[in-house]
Amino acid sequence: MFRLRSLRVCSRRLFHSRVASRDQLLDQLKACSAEDQVFDVVGRNKAKLSVNHVSCAIGLLWQFQRDRPQMLRTLGFVQNHPQFLALRVLAENKISLLDDSSVVKMLYEVLRLEVEHHDSLVQHLVTEAWNRLERFQMKTLSKFSVCLTDQVLQHSPLMGQITQIVSQRLDSIQDARVLTPLMISIFSLVSPQLRDALLTKADTLLDKMDSFHFNNPRRVVQFLRNVKYIHRPLLEKCNQLILQNVAHLEVEHISITLGLYQSLQYNSSDFRVAARQRLIELVDTSTDPATFTKLFASLGPMAGQGVREGLESTALLLADELNPQQALAVLESMEEMQCRNLQLINKMAAILFKNLEAYRPVEIARITQNLILLHFQNPEIFSKLKAKLLHFQQGSVYPYEVTMLTRVLSMLPSRHLDEGVLSRVEAVLPQCNLNNLNTYAIVIAKWIRNDPSYRHNPPSKYVRLLQTLNRCARERLHKLEHVDVVLEEVKYLSGEWFDEMLLEESMVTLQRLLHQISWTNVHEVAVYLTRTNYFCTALLDRIASMTIENIDKIHYSETYATLLPFAVLNYDPPMAEEFFDACIQHFTPYISSFEPHLLVLLAYALAMADYFPEEVVREIFNVDFLAKLDAHLETLPDALNMRMRLRLMELNRAVCLECPEFQVPWFHERYCKLLQKRANSSISPIQKQIHKMLGDVLGGFNCAKVGVLTPYFYTVDFELVLDRHLQPVPYSEPSLLQISENGNVPWQSVSADRERTELPPGARRIALEFLDYKSFCKNSRHMKGEAVMKKRHLEILGYQVLQIPHFEWNSMELSTEDAWKEYLRKKIFTELP
Repeated sequence: MFRLRSLRVCSRRLFHSRVASRDQLLDQLKACSAEDQVFDVVGRNKAKLSVNHVSCAIGLLWQFQRDRPQMLRTLGFVQNHPQFLALRVLAENKISLLDDSSVVKMLYEVLRLEVEHHDSLVQHLVTEAWNRLERFQMKTLSKFSVCLTDQVLQHSPLMGQITQIVSQRLDSIQDARVLTPLMISIFSLVSPQLRDALLTKADTLLDKMDSFHFNNPRRVVQFLRNVKYIHRPLLEKCNQLILQNVAHLEVEHISITLGLYQSLQYNSSDFRVAARQRLIELVDTSTDPATFTKLFASLGPMAGQGVREGLESTALLLADELNPQQALAVLESMEEMQCRNLQLINKMAAILFKNLEAYRPVEIARITQNLILLHFQNPEIFSKLKAKLLHFQQGSVYPYEVTMLTRVLSMLPSRHLDEGVLSRVEAVLPQCNLNNLNTYAIVIAKWIRNDPSYRHNPPSKYVRLLQTLNRCARERLHKLEHVDVVLEEVKYLSGEWFDEMLLEESMVTLQRLLHQISWTNVHEVAVYLTRTNYFCTALLDRIASMTIENIDKIHYSETYATLLPFAVLNYDPPMAEEFFDACIQHFTPYISSFEPHLLVLLAYALAMADYFPEEVVREIFNVDFLAKLDAHLETLPDALNMRMRLRLMELNRAVCLECPEFQVPWFHERYCKLLQKRANSSISPIQKQIHKMLGDVLGGFNCAKVGVLTPYFYTVDFELVLDRHLQPVPYSEPSLLQISENGNVPWQSVSADRERTELPPGARRIALEFLDYKSFCKNSRHMKGEAVMKKRHLEILGYQVLQIPHFEWNSMELSTEDAWKEYLRKKIFTELP
């Protein structure tokens, strides 16, 4: 009995002890379901709040905000509440009592609640974290780095210390959710060695993580974009992980990913197709201005006409609710979509005009440029924009900003150029890189054309500016000692000034640095040679030798750009067979992984070089691939879509003509007829001249046909037939050149619409082709690959091909009509085999 009573007494004591030990105030906080309840508890218990209570209360305030959609958050209510100020004061007084992770957690939460960076609490939390930095766990360090990034402290000494700690303790990180935020935070301070180590670690950790954590691969892609480094295997791994989650992605996630891919010039057709479908599903739920802006920018450029019209209608309805940045984003997307909705254009322009004071200089330049490209007409708005551009151009100290502002100013009509603009340009030229200098060359050329006085004599101010421009460009090229820097600066150069003044100089510089061209940059050198059409055997041979030696180190997708200049410029390097075979064998195992449009371009480049790998041809010309290509092309801009369809036709033609054993059908007849109907073909003055002289040389206009369409829809400038005695055979119908007043020619189709005329026994069908400058390399008389392939194909079709290069026809030797006729006579009657 006594034992039972004592047991009951002990039980009651233990129960009362547990109740007493429970933190009732903490329980009250945890029971809150809204901010006002938290503030009520805080207001009634200020004197009792411990460090745990303060930490819990701030955490709850952020949790309530985080759980709501962006448009429903009430950050203003929280920030302005008197109890929130009390909480911040209490937190600041108790910082030293917080453990390491709680210090960083509180800093993260108050920043998310949009407490000012200069606020005393934020400053004290950063200082406290800095003092404890060396003992932080890597998870805590990762979160702290995010907080510093939020405060724009990426280049601070504190971030430098974090970078050093990451370098020392990288092996200890075993979670991608810890590593990837650190990568984003420290990217600007990493060395090439640490960059490679981070990417290797990320590659390993991505394999171990749960696939639904799509933010981790997205951050890796962001890191690659930030450090301007293309790591294709890692990009593809990240893309596959993101693709697995695309059905669950929101508009913001898709928008960020598309932007990153675009910056990296990485194209994933699978992601674009899946993203477009997902965005279409989200159209009806994307009704707030922030989300709709991202939807419009992401979906608009790759949507069909019906979806675009719906987006434009919604943009009109939401226009008045857009903030200045959202309005600018919509305007830029409209330009990318080539929007012609005048009501929407005028509406967006009015909103932008109303908010002009909110924009930075570069944004004013972007607004002006996009309105011009959208063919917007409003002198008042453009006058105001021009005034702001002039003001910013005069006051800016950043070369890239002055360049952009000046370029956009040159797009505006003006008969009188402001002298202050010229002075500012002249002052900034010595600080510019080659890309900026090229922009100024284009701008100055435009000023000269628009200046009425130029017709009589170029004003000295322009001459002086061009002289300074040329001097700065040459000095910069001579000073550059690293081939990668040269390639980066000349990557996008174009225009008359570059072609005439600097192209040769840039090639000399690249040859001077030839020893620095390795497998890591042959891709960039190849792209540059292809884009400039410059024939340089030293550079081409270096590309080929580096590729053969290091083919296993080069990503399979880069083989296209690497071999392209050899096909386009029609050049066989030493060991040409080994070079092309190495490339083909390297990419063949991966042909199913190629982007559809890239595989078509690759196959076409090989066809120009007279290579037709059977695996590639059969991969492309099957129903599944062509269906996938069609879906991909629908997401591309119209110009690229049309270019890809044309390349597919040309590849189809090449395979049918050169590889009949593959039994690939010719399925582009209808497509070519549509192109023929849409074409506004016209004959050039030189072609008119040649046709007239051919009539005299051959004994009549009916001995030569002009603008003939062959089987497979090649266009031949002039077709004629010679009998076995090399005498011209007249066509049954006279072939007088019928030219309309606008210069158009009724091109004749010999094959597509009617049967070709049979040749007399022993006769020859001649194709006479005039080759303009586009058929030759820029710096030589070396014929390019497309012209050589056309000659090859015309010969397969039964023609004997004679070519008239432009530099022969326009030479000093052929300056009289008799000389031209004699040239044609020799070409036709003595050069035939």
